[in-house]
Amino acid sequence: MTGARATVHAAAESPHGASDPHQEGPADLRLVAPALAAWAGAVISLGAPGGGVAVACCGAVGLAVFALRVAVARRRAERVPEEAERASEEAEEAEEAEEAEGAERPVVGPRADTARRTAAARRLRSPRRWSAGAFVALAAVLLCAAAGAASAALHASDVRRGPLPALAERYAGVTAELEVTGDPHLTRPKVRGSQRTPPVLVFTAEAVRVTAPDGEITAVRTPTLVVVRQRGGGGDERGPEARGSLASAWRGLLPSTRIRVVARAVPPLSPTDEVAAVLRITADAPPVKVGAPSPLQRLAGHLRAGLREATDGLRPDARALLPGLVVGDTSRVPPDLDDAFRATDLTHLLAVSGSNLTIVLALLIGPPHLATRAERRGLAPRLGLSLRGTAVIGGALALAFVVVCRPDPSVLRAAACGLITLLAIGTGRRRSLLPALAAAVLLLVLYDPWLARSYGFLLSVLATGALLLLAPRWSAALQRRRVPPRIAEVIAAAAAAQAVCAPVVAVLAARVGLVAVPCNLLAELAVAPATVLGFAALAAAPVALPVAQALTWCAGWPAEWIAGVARTGAALPGAEFDWPGGWTGGLVLAAATVALVPVARRVLRRPWLCVLCVLALILAVCRPAPITRVLTGWPPPGWRAVVCDVGQGDGLVLAAGDGTALVVDTGPEPHAIDRCLNDLGVRRIPLLVLTHFHADHVDGLPGALRGRSVGAIETTTLQDPPGQAQFVRTTAAAARVPVVRAEPGERRQLGPLTWEVLWPPAPPDIPVPGSPTDPNGQPAGLDAVDGPNDASVTLLVRTGGLTLLLLGDLEPPAQRALLAAHPELGGVDVLKVAHHGSANQDPPLLHRLAPRLALISCGVDNPYGHPAPRTIAALRAQGARVLRTDTDGAIAILGTTARLSATVSGHRIKVRLVGDRRTRTRPGGGRRPGGGEAGSRRPQARTVGSRRLRTRARAKSCSAGGRRRAVLCRGPDGSCRRRRTGDCGGRIAGGCIAQRC
Repeated sequence: MTGARATVHAAAESPHGASDPHQEGPADLRLVAPALAAWAGAVISLGAPGGGVAVACCGAVGLAVFALRVAVARRRAERVPEEAERASEEAEEAEEAEEAEGAERPVVGPRADTARRTAAARRLRSPRRWSAGAFVALAAVLLCAAAGAASAALHASDVRRGPLPALAERYAGVTAELEVTGDPHLTRPKVRGSQRTPPVLVFTAEAVRVTAPDGEITAVRTPTLVVVRQRGGGGDERGPEARGSLASAWRGLLPSTRIRVVARAVPPLSPTDEVAAVLRITADAPPVKVGAPSPLQRLAGHLRAGLREATDGLRPDARALLPGLVVGDTSRVPPDLDDAFRATDLTHLLAVSGSNLTIVLALLIGPPHLATRAERRGLAPRLGLSLRGTAVIGGALALAFVVVCRPDPSVLRAAACGLITLLAIGTGRRRSLLPALAAAVLLLVLYDPWLARSYGFLLSVLATGALLLLAPRWSAALQRRRVPPRIAEVIAAAAAAQAVCAPVVAVLAARVGLVAVPCNLLAELAVAPATVLGFAALAAAPVALPVAQALTWCAGWPAEWIAGVARTGAALPGAEFDWPGGWTGGLVLAAATVALVPVARRVLRRPWLCVLCVLALILAVCRPAPITRVLTGWPPPGWRAVVCDVGQGDGLVLAAGDGTALVVDTGPEPHAIDRCLNDLGVRRIPLLVLTHFHADHVDGLPGALRGRSVGAIETTTLQDPPGQAQFVRTTAAAARVPVVRAEPGERRQLGPLTWEVLWPPAPPDIPVPGSPTDPNGQPAGLDAVDGPNDASVTLLVRTGGLTLLLLGDLEPPAQRALLAAHPELGGVDVLKVAHHGSANQDPPLLHRLAPRLALISCGVDNPYGHPAPRTIAALRAQGARVLRTDTDGAIAILGTTARLSATVSGHRIKVRLVGDRRTRTRPGGGRRPGGGEAGSRRPQARTVGSRRLRTRARAKSCSAGGRRRAVLCRGPDGSCRRRRTGDCGGRIAGGCIAQRC
């Protein structure tokens, strides 16, 4: 061939042209609008009345039919002028050809006639705003919206059909035959108040036969959520092995298995949930099976069990993570590793994301960018498979993947992403990727409308769309700035996915991650080998377990790398920061992201700005203490004690030198105490005191131990509750930290800190020499210990001349016993109020302590009403300044006894308390000079600007000489009034405190 080569082949080196001759055109968005319409219709219809949905669907179909009729009419009207104009153009071409040949004939008449026909055709083709194609697109959108709404209404009607919803409203007991539809899994334990809720087994199932309390039997197909709780309490005499065997029997249920249960039906949390009822089962025996699982599910369960068995010998992180990477089995993932994956936005790896399936398909098709070319790689060209044959075999692999990993929403999304790649291979057109994604969304929403309300489905679609639309352009921009192509592609893909998914994450978790992109880049290095080797072990386990174990041992190394990346990224102080939650916060973050994109383009053009931005990001993530202190003012220099904001719980840190501290309690959540200690720069904890074993004081222990040197853990003498005491011992043993028990009268010193253990009394079986005893020779106050709260370790701490008393969660009987056991106890500078400021306080103890500053640690909107208004009023009446973590945030204590001050992180204000020194207790029990016991001059509360703060309630008692002082009485209108003479009869009227002189 000697003719000119086509444009697409002009730059090809081969004489046969380019191997990939398809031209890239603009993005094909024709299916995007119908897919979004079906999605929106499903979302709206799932919570709407069926009648209204039916009327809306009929209206949408009618409008679609009308739009199609208009489109047909427009098309006919457009066809006539097109034919006329085409005829006139042909006539003009013929006349021009005759003139070129020199024909001698008059042409005035035909030319004029042709001009008239052309003008008439152009007048008929007047421009219209809505063409026929636009009306066809409108009809498609309306029809898809109606289809999505109708499918959603039908699925929602299944939830409301049958007797089960009505029985759930009455909380009736039922006997049901269920068909399991999801793998059973354990919930994550949660802390509610002082207790940790035990994990329960949860799985989805369809009720196929329901027997009501009156004996009526109904055949149904109703989706339910089953919650299985093992029978416990004092009547449970089974050993741990029996309980473990029972749990294994329930956890071993496979999808499609039929069981018969006796349960109590309760309504779901929301009327728009995809289940009709929640069936609560108290299990004391294995499940009663009435039907075996299908052969396909048995095969899938056998493969999954084989992979778990093959990973039993790996290290903990690899053992937990590898099944999740391969088949989405997260049953072994511990809470701390799960939190690390959430903080670094790596959870898509545990949800069997589309990238994992694509990696497996890459073994067949080779690198995706070469999959449609003559030089393609992988197994397919070596086996002589065509592109279409490769796509068919890849589709079969994707279906097998869905069966093994269960058809959960995350697995369906992964399969859809893999099939998009296969469709591109089969057609050889890159531009077909976006229409394929839209078609996958449309089909999945019509198949399962509940996906329309799934945040995971939304995240998957957004991430895939970003990889198709944004990532290629951002990669090209990076390559124009001399970034290597492969590196540019990886960076652009991670950044694009994070940019579009971050607003949705903010809606759910009210946070924004700063380390997501680098952590995803580092994790991607190990995802491919871990996934490929894991799938090889999955296939080999049923036939050759030693081979599977060898493969999992090799896969364990990249799996540990991924876990290490997640843990390291999550441990950084600035890994994430708080952001307003809900849709408002998500929309604000989306707007900010859109505004930052053009700014980023300009920054990339200036290398020095890029360097500055990278340095700023590093500083924001690492948060060096000197820079953080300058920018935020936290922690304040010279802090002596900090009450951490750990929610509804206790967590207090006492400074003992550079990077060293005494920690008292760790709160209910590991992340909160870990973040507080990171902010304070605490790296070494010689002693960690756990006042008692309630969950709101000890469940944060893993966070305090994370990445720090801990010398020992000191606990109370009462090992109750037993489960949480065992949790402390197990966690300490895993970290190789010894556990010791506190002894009354124990005195220790750590740098500038000295402290003494005042409570609890020694148990009878462990006598402590020198401890106070009662007339019977038993430890004094032992009768007052009635439960874990009364056994709280109580510390009297001295630092920098300040005296702090930490009461734990002591109840009034134990507080009275403490005062009786230590009659020398006098006034203190700082009081950590007992039991989160509850109403259970002992007034004589508060009067004896007369604190200048009262600290209350409690959670925002806690269900217990902590702190009690009565307690706050009593403390303020004593002249104390009350600070609380639920409104003020973390609280730092500074200064000395002559100049006591406190800084709160929540509002960044400083409160200074300046006043005369009152009665203090010497180590030997004597009193220091400085005024009387409770009648001394009260401190004045001041702010940074030394402005006087009015004391809300002030009470003066009589001095030792009997002179009358001002008292507060309840007035006729119910208000507190101060009187300088007389008294109120010795009564306490509400928040008013009065004493007879």
